Amino acid sequence: MLRKYLPAGVEELIWSWITRFPLDYKIVPPRKTKLGDFRFVGKNNRPMITINGDLNKYSFLITTVHELAHFYAFEEYGKRISAHGKEWQAVYKRMMKPVLDLNLLPKDVETALVNSLVNVKASSCSDPNLFRVLKNYDRHQVGRFLDEIPNGKQFRFQDRVFKKISKRRTRIECLEVATNKKYLISGIAEVEEI
Repeated sequence: MLRKYLPAGVEELIWSWITRFPLDYKIVPPRKTKLGDFRFVGKNNRPMITINGDLNKYSFLITTVHELAHFYAFEEYGKRISAHGKEWQAVYKRMMKPVLDLNLLPKDVETALVNSLVNVKASSCSDPNLFRVLKNYDRHQVGRFLDEIPNGKQFRFQDRVFKKISKRRTRIECLEVATNKKYLISGIAEVEEI
């Protein structure tokens, strides 16, 4: 089953991590708010990982390792650790090493992933460079990144029309045309220029 979703050659490693402990691993329909999820479910608090099935194979791999690192961090340190704290970061980095050692990733993905491990974020979406590189491998490109659109131009985002005003640190101040309200939107949001 994993061969369909992962880069060739990494399936056995991932499968060994999934099957080492009792763990439910499910590939689910796409969700807008998250790429993957780890939680304890049911009366017996059984661990479950869900991964969006529409991800490109490199995003799928990184998201799977991310969620598996949550499980392994809880196994190693207990359930009272911070979700993306130092314990999770250490486990995530440790689990990424054998993935990188396989030398199966395209050079741009490998470079962005290695750079993201210097200062690990809560998700691949939180690291703009890694996010951009992974987006290049999506089957369908929705539009452009907001930070690529010039100031003053209008764009469509989440079925609403905005005008780009100016860049703040990582977010962009935008004006919703219909309501005249200002919003801060991530520069790596995919938008449709009008």
